[in-house]
Amino acid sequence: MGAEAGGGELRGIGARLRAAREKRGLTLLQAAERLHLDARVVQALEAEDFTALGADVYVRGHLRRYAEAVGESPAQLQQLYSASSHALRPDLTRIPRREPDQRGSRLLLPALLVVVGFAVAGLLWWLLTLPGEKPHPLPADRPPAADAAHAAEVTAPGADAGTAPAPAERGLPPTSSRAPVSTASPQVRLDLAFSAPSWVEVSDVGGRHLLHGLFEAGSTRTLTGSAPLLVVLGNAPAVRLRFNGEPVTPGTLVRRDGSAHLLIDAAGRVSAAAPRLAHGD
Repeated sequence: MGAEAGGGELRGIGARLRAAREKRGLTLLQAAERLHLDARVVQALEAEDFTALGADVYVRGHLRRYAEAVGESPAQLQQLYSASSHALRPDLTRIPRREPDQRGSRLLLPALLVVVGFAVAGLLWWLLTLPGEKPHPLPADRPPAADAAHAAEVTAPGADAGTAPAPAERGLPPTSSRAPVSTASPQVRLDLAFSAPSWVEVSDVGGRHLLHGLFEAGSTRTLTGSAPLLVVLGNAPAVRLRFNGEPVTPGTLVRRDGSAHLLIDAAGRVSAAAPRLAHGD
């Protein structure tokens, strides 16, 4: 491998390194000790057995260090190496690969099934423990004037219906002067905004369901109905209420489990729902 050109100049990489080492009076072991390398590495460099040194970057590093240690030209040796057929490409087939963990793969599916099972069981428990109250229709308040008129129209047993006293005799103003009595409940608007999942049920004065179900975080709802409204919240802290545009807060009406059973009248006043309304008795 240490071929010589005309004039006796050493052209081989290994021959030039060996000649430079011997010129400095170093043995192979002394050169290896000076470079802090194994003697087999130095021997492989002089024998140009570059495949034993691994990847191309390691060969170039060893050549540079050895040339500097024995007084050779690192640049010239690098050029000779690049021009030779010894320049190696990284051998990707020698990269160690980790064998797949068969035991971990076998345990992954059962663990995933257990996690999914716990999640489903937790969701079912939460849904089943939510209050399942069914609101009853709220009796509309009868105006006092209507009650008085009804009581006055009831005649005594055996009395002739045709002899019923006139409105003036019953202490009521004549029909022409009485104002019409309105029994219709006022229409109100309720806005709901959810910051977390919550079960909600809203009914108006006639027992008509305005809203019912489980709503996700970030959703909103707007309802209109006749006051007063019965509002049942499964997760009251996560629901923001606005009644006719004004904020409404349950305050101390929120129970320990986070639920709330509210009654909101036409003026926006909030009170606790009656037991028979909250529990469907």
